[in-house]
Amino acid sequence: MEEQGEFLPLPGEDDGGHIRIASEVVSVIAGIAAMEIDGVAGMASGGLVGGLSEMLGWKNLGKGVKVEVGERECTIDLFMIVHYGVRIPQVAERVQDNVKRAVETMTGLRVRSVNIHIQGVAFPETQREVEARAK
Repeated sequence: MEEQGEFLPLPGEDDGGHIRIASEVVSVIAGIAAMEIDGVAGMASGGLVGGLSEMLGWKNLGKGVKVEVGERECTIDLFMIVHYGVRIPQVAERVQDNVKRAVETMTGLRVRSVNIHIQGVAFPETQREVEARAK
């Protein structure tokens, strides 16, 4: 399997030319599709560093996603932070469905699996914490 940074061949290539999609594009598609689901607070860095996950915003959606690709299929790992109080299995299932649909529709690749790694829980801030940060 190719690692992130490689270009993916698309199904249906013929002698008329080649179409290549960078694996980073698949990562961004998957990250955006994950963020569309209620209950997802953000994408996380690809692992725990010092016991803490770094929550990444909309600018770095591909950073919380690992893509492994074959000739016509891919496996996606998503590292996410969810909002406190959500039913994690339901959120994860909705993310899996949305990511699979988005990647397959936009790239033509078959998504073999979407693996969800919950790296943390985002807690709502109290009004006092918000005011303290503003000072």
